[in-house]
Amino acid sequence: MKIIDRDPWLKPYEAAIEGRHMHALQKEAELIGKGTLKDFAAGHQYFGLHRCANGSWVFREWAPNATAIYLIGDFNGWQQQEDYRLSAIGNGVWEIKLGADALQHGQLYKMLVCWQEGQGERIPAWAQRVVQDDNTKIFSAQVWAPEKPYKVRHKSFKRAAGPLFIYECHIGMAQDAEKVGTYNEFREKILPRIKHAGYNCIQIMAIQEHPYYGSFGYHVSSFFAPSSRFGTPDELKQLIDTAHDMGITVIMDLVHSHAVKNEVEGLGNLAGDPDQFFYPGDRRNHNQWDSLCFDYGKNEVLHFLLSNCRYWLEEYHFDGFRFDGVTSMLYYSHGIGEDFLNYGAYFNGHQDDNAICYLTLANRLIHQVNPHAVSIAEEVSGMPGLAAKIEDGGYGFDYRMAMNIPDFWIKTIKELKDEDWKPSSILWEVTNRRSDEHTVSYLESHDQALVGDKTVIFRLIDADMYWHFKKGDENDVANRGIALHKMLRLITSSTINGAYLNFMGNEFGHPEWIDFPREGNGWSHKYARRQWNLVDNPELLYHYLGDFDRDMLATLRANTHLLQTKVREVWHNDGDQVLAYSRGKWVFVFNFNPTRSFEDYGFMVPEGKYKVVLNTDAKQYGGFGLCDDSVDHFTNHDPLLARQHKGWLKLYIPARSAQVLKLEED
Repeated sequence: MKIIDRDPWLKPYEAAIEGRHMHALQKEAELIGKGTLKDFAAGHQYFGLHRCANGSWVFREWAPNATAIYLIGDFNGWQQQEDYRLSAIGNGVWEIKLGADALQHGQLYKMLVCWQEGQGERIPAWAQRVVQDDNTKIFSAQVWAPEKPYKVRHKSFKRAAGPLFIYECHIGMAQDAEKVGTYNEFREKILPRIKHAGYNCIQIMAIQEHPYYGSFGYHVSSFFAPSSRFGTPDELKQLIDTAHDMGITVIMDLVHSHAVKNEVEGLGNLAGDPDQFFYPGDRRNHNQWDSLCFDYGKNEVLHFLLSNCRYWLEEYHFDGFRFDGVTSMLYYSHGIGEDFLNYGAYFNGHQDDNAICYLTLANRLIHQVNPHAVSIAEEVSGMPGLAAKIEDGGYGFDYRMAMNIPDFWIKTIKELKDEDWKPSSILWEVTNRRSDEHTVSYLESHDQALVGDKTVIFRLIDADMYWHFKKGDENDVANRGIALHKMLRLITSSTINGAYLNFMGNEFGHPEWIDFPREGNGWSHKYARRQWNLVDNPELLYHYLGDFDRDMLATLRANTHLLQTKVREVWHNDGDQVLAYSRGKWVFVFNFNPTRSFEDYGFMVPEGKYKVVLNTDAKQYGGFGLCDDSVDHFTNHDPLLARQHKGWLKLYIPARSAQVLKLEED
């Protein structure tokens, strides 16, 4: 257990750590027999509707509580017919084989499931295509077997080395128009923007089919079906292929932490047994989310979820996942009411060992299917080992979300006057992480943009954005917000130890929150879109933020050893509100002071010539341009520092500004 060697504070909990590790290994051995986890996670190739090589059809469903199952659809007038009755073939599995002419591409179907006390129409659990009728709003499964399916070009895409710069996005709300956007529109209009902005990874939300658009994709009903409200499966495949053409990694937001309660569309009561997929009793319901909790202790549920991971990797060639709601999975309490103030909180018996086992196996599987895949945990409790290697005693995620960082920034902006911001606290917060686990740092994600919350730019400027964001109309509030928005993004992104994330539109300070169509807003799409026209308008201030974000990422990419170099504090003075740190040959200097600029402010750095490569105060980013960044900065020799090969770098640093300097080679 190397995670214990690296963190002696875990030693008292060695037995628990080893127990969880052995639980996963034993469960894996139980599931795979003489095969591999990848072989086990092939349920999607067996269950559901499939066209055979000879053109015939086969359909299978796991429904152990059913007494009879019929296929109904527009091919038989939605009537119960013996010709479409499934046969029980053992272990709760039902099957029907049909001739080539029995079904046609595009036809709609469901199951009519009978059980001891009743019956009901159901969408198959393994359905790979689900559509909603525009008029009736009823969901049905759809036969999807086009004559000329899309042929994927990049079946073995390998992401470039270096940090991931993740663009979190939502297909439906990615367009300027007040409507639901499509896969094709995203591919044609948004992917080029993302590429131009310098992001090398997109994290797509709300892919798995969900009945209620306003759930943001978190109340999933059909786990194997990409949402049809955005387009067809082939169009999603083309989007991913095109992103790969651009060198962009594509990961999806994977929801395995819970499921929608719906019975007709979802898994809530597939065959008269409400606990078929979910925990029984009090653990079945997630009261805070109004959803259902998977029973990770059932092998059939593990089969379903692990197959789901493999399906999205192989069928659509996603490059990995961001697992949603991991904290909710890890704890019986879903993390609610827990303080997590000491290590004992992670080993006090409140943890769901079945869920821990599932997550460990999921990460093992993902990297079996694709060794280059990315797995990210959205987890807030700080569970040790989450993003450590499985063989070291961890759970195998590649990254964990640094959820402390946005919370820190919100608290700082809300509660502290500018004069009270302490650079030492800021640097500690953005670098506070386990040394053996990579994180995804971010200033804000979609969570901070939802109704009921505010984006960072809106916290800084608020209503003045509506009146003072045109060139020539700026006021002090707007200038402050623009300056701090750049500084906060720079210090958050430049201190990463793995990846950096931004939510769609926040890079240019999108002014509106996110509010999906609902009864309370008259089913309006006004706030469920991105107003690209704002950043495209040269008369407005938004493009300054977008331009800075692009150049900031370019600067960080130019530091090819960014992740291999530690963040080393050079200087901080909380009274002056000045901070400097280095990463290799790069020096980052921040002056958070709202009123005081400093001349000849000195730092001890390696001797040589330094060039400014980025300055938040530059005029092209909406700053005041108080520095001449074309000037080379030479260190001043100090005999006392000669043995350390260091000298004094003296700079002019304007109030509310930051600079990035690079030590030039001889």
